[in-house]
Amino acid sequence: MNRYPVWKYLLIAIALLLGALYTAPNYFGESPALQVTTGKSTVNITSATVGLVEDALKRNGVPATAVGLEGTGNTTSVRARFASTDAQFKAKLALERDLNRDPQDPDYIVTVNLAKNTPHWMEAINAKPMNLGLDLRGGVHFLLQVDAKAVLDTRVKGVQASVRSQLRDKNIRHAGIERVGNAVEVRFRDAETRAQARAALAAQFQDLNFAEAADGADLKLIATMKPAALTRTVEEGVNQNIATLSKRINELGTTEPLIQRQGADRIIVQLPGVQDVARAKDIIGRTATLELRMVDSTVTPGTELTAAIPLNSELFTEGRGAPIVVSKDIILTGDYISNAVASFDSNQQPAVSLDLNGDGGRRIRQATRDNVGKRMAILLKEKGKYNVLSAPTIQSELGSTFQITNMGTSADANELALLLRSGALSAPMEFIEERVIGPQLGAENISRGLHSTVWGFVAIAAFMIIYYHLVGFISALALAANVLFLLALLSMMQITLTLPGIAAIALALGMAIDANVLINERIREELRAGAPPQMAINAGFKHAWDTIFDSNVTTLIVGLALLIFGSGAIRGFAVVHCLGILTSMFSAVFVARGMMNLWYGRKKKLTHISIGTVWKDGFTPNQQQATQE
Repeated sequence: MNRYPVWKYLLIAIALLLGALYTAPNYFGESPALQVTTGKSTVNITSATVGLVEDALKRNGVPATAVGLEGTGNTTSVRARFASTDAQFKAKLALERDLNRDPQDPDYIVTVNLAKNTPHWMEAINAKPMNLGLDLRGGVHFLLQVDAKAVLDTRVKGVQASVRSQLRDKNIRHAGIERVGNAVEVRFRDAETRAQARAALAAQFQDLNFAEAADGADLKLIATMKPAALTRTVEEGVNQNIATLSKRINELGTTEPLIQRQGADRIIVQLPGVQDVARAKDIIGRTATLELRMVDSTVTPGTELTAAIPLNSELFTEGRGAPIVVSKDIILTGDYISNAVASFDSNQQPAVSLDLNGDGGRRIRQATRDNVGKRMAILLKEKGKYNVLSAPTIQSELGSTFQITNMGTSADANELALLLRSGALSAPMEFIEERVIGPQLGAENISRGLHSTVWGFVAIAAFMIIYYHLVGFISALALAANVLFLLALLSMMQITLTLPGIAAIALALGMAIDANVLINERIREELRAGAPPQMAINAGFKHAWDTIFDSNVTTLIVGLALLIFGSGAIRGFAVVHCLGILTSMFSAVFVARGMMNLWYGRKKKLTHISIGTVWKDGFTPNQQQATQE
């Protein structure tokens, strides 16, 4: 009756073992560290960078406990760990001085942060410590306002260019195209041509509304964006900014950033562990744009430029392809590139394959049709400065899909493909709120939250043991297992723990012990009714389960509602709350029953249960005690 099959005991043992294993990384703590990341899109972090960091630290007499590469792709960085914060800040000054040629335009960014001391074998099985939120670890909080007018302005400019291109392709004559506010007006000489243009444009542009008007002798066709298209344009602009911000924030070295949308045109950025607000704002606000221009073959710059630069050309001296003189006319920008991947050309040499949108394909065809055999420069503009990424030769007329060859190495091809894909912010953003939370405040919040949870657990365990004796002790063990499972899930899922999350853990303790109280009182009722101890245990768990299930499901519904409709701190509370409900049901019913079966189920002739005093009508307290013991 009260015996589990062996597989159930093994399941409990495995669950407890995994819970202990995935909770353990939270006890190893963190060490002061520096993270070295690239300060420019043209500077790569490689194994050679590790050597540069080690040499700089040795020259300045700053010992590091470990230096190595971390991350992959565009998130690669060099992490150096130190024994104390004094060594950490001395190393920061030394690395910033030795690694960067120009302090005002650094090649590398050195960020102060904390490195987790989790053993490598634990990280290999994805056993990592919980992420801590801003209120527990300290850091910076930004609220950014996206310039929705700039997003719409860019979109309307694109519509104007597309309308002109479409009319040209359809060979429809017009008397001029101009922009008036957020509308595009096209003038015509006769109604028949206007009707023909309207039909052609309406078939091509589903997001535009068209209206006809007259202005003296001219007839006008007015194109405006539909309200749904305007809303979608702003949403896409905000989403593109969020995606771009995610890539940029990797350069700050924080592994737990929070980037989320708030309202229609605002973005929240939280960077736990980062204290340098100026540097964070600089990187978040960075703009990097790509331009394709023709090389001016009439001038060949050398180490000393002797020839005069033509009026419509300019000289660039930074980058792999520099020095070079290129035309000021821009053929194409990164906005027209829909995809870029590293590949190989027909000779199996590294190359980059590009896919352009419709307007981009038309522009590149027009530019390369008469320039076969000439060179085209690919420029990256970042922080107001240009870098020449490459200057390949045009082999044939290019279309919407083409390759950039002569890339040198596969690493160079991968780098250029990444830059072409990443693009720039779709619209400017304004910092409308910023806050800095010091690490001391975060440490104090952790200390208070930990003490409240620990003392709450101790008080509950003491009450259960005093009131329910040995059965209460089993309930306390089940409660400890519940905390273990909850912490393990938070660590496995890499959920960011905040102060409201700690409150949810404390609440989970109370809810978990409530299930054990229901079970224990139900067992007492069965004993009070005269049921044998073994039958009372079985009936107690069986009959209490319905009540436990109903109460937890209704609470889970509320938690899911908070999770779906809440945001920020409310959402963080809801995540921990919902997980706590699931772990409490498992530990209070399955784990507690397993312990009861293990202790009492092996006794064939069980005469009493250590569950405290069972009151019966007509008995004195002394008689009740004698009945149970």
